[in-house]
Amino acid sequence: MRIQQPSFLLSLACAALLLAGCGSLPTSGPNETEVRAAASKTPADTGIVLVDLTDEVVRHAVDASRRPLFSENFGSARAPGFTIGPGDVVEIAVWEAPPAALFGTTTLDTRGLAASSSRMSTLPEQLVNSNGTINMPFAGSIPVAGRTTQQVEEEIARRLKSKANDPQVMVRVVRNASSTVTVVGEVNNSTRMPLTPRGERLLDALAAAGGTRQPVGKVTVQLTRETADTGRRGARVYALPLDTVIADPAQNVLLQPGDVVTVLFQPNSLLLLGATTKNEEMNFEAQGISLAQSLARAGGLNDLRADPEAVFIFRFEDPAVVGVSNPARTTVDGRIPVIYRANLRDPATFFMAQGFPMRNKDILYVSNAPGAELQKFLNILSSVVTPIVTVRALGN
Repeated sequence: MRIQQPSFLLSLACAALLLAGCGSLPTSGPNETEVRAAASKTPADTGIVLVDLTDEVVRHAVDASRRPLFSENFGSARAPGFTIGPGDVVEIAVWEAPPAALFGTTTLDTRGLAASSSRMSTLPEQLVNSNGTINMPFAGSIPVAGRTTQQVEEEIARRLKSKANDPQVMVRVVRNASSTVTVVGEVNNSTRMPLTPRGERLLDALAAAGGTRQPVGKVTVQLTRETADTGRRGARVYALPLDTVIADPAQNVLLQPGDVVTVLFQPNSLLLLGATTKNEEMNFEAQGISLAQSLARAGGLNDLRADPEAVFIFRFEDPAVVGVSNPARTTVDGRIPVIYRANLRDPATFFMAQGFPMRNKDILYVSNAPGAELQKFLNILSSVVTPIVTVRALGN
């Protein structure tokens, strides 16, 4: 059997048409041309903004990535004055001068005073109810919530003045349940730490919880505080790397009753896609990570596929950062889709990459080089043509 040359050429033509009809070759994502085409469309169509990495762009990105400091948002608070609140347990002791004994059974005060000089009665411990009051014989219902122990002592003594002989009152908080701070997350022992008039700070709370379970450099501390006027709806939530709090004493702010301290381990991540050595979701430290570090942890660019001129960072950005005054489309929080392009063929870009900060939920994508697309085409063409050539050779 002998295959004729026209038949062989016809087979090649059919193979070429078959490949052309496929529309596109298999790929991990858009190439540089397709990315630029998407960004060059009418803003009303996509709203995407393409920005080439420059020194000015890096400076704007660094400024936009600065974290709010605890000292700026919580630093004006003073050490809380200790007051009684619902859930606290209090103990009341009353001294009376003789001969009166209003509270019946009494115990002698043996702390340095003559046995006949006064009598002291200790009442059973009481839980401050949800209304912020306690009950006391001969004094009735006493509002104590929001008051200091000294103020409650004066109130009780005033109510007993006409019933007891020169009454002296001492109020002691046996268990503090209202002035506490909750510490949760990546700590050795989650706890509720009682506050004292001394004024505990953020690092005191971490110490009370037994410290963190993870290395300091990989931990973020989040502080949640409710405002006094709006309750939970007015809660303020800010976070800082733990090593920043340790290095800067101003960030070790005073805690207030009801604060929640949450310790988070590597809460940030970005996606590595395209022609990198590995594609995965990569977690990174609380203090942040640069573009250069991200590429290094990704194993660098794939030498057989990557286009070093087409390294892209996809993120939702504040329009002011990229100089867009009237964005066509925005997200719910007012951000726009932005694609940053880094040309790694330019040596100067490596210096910019050291300073460009990556953010949580960024996508780092490296497109395939044009030569890689051509190689794919040739491989597919070879897989179609080679069997035909082999059959022809056998026929000859």
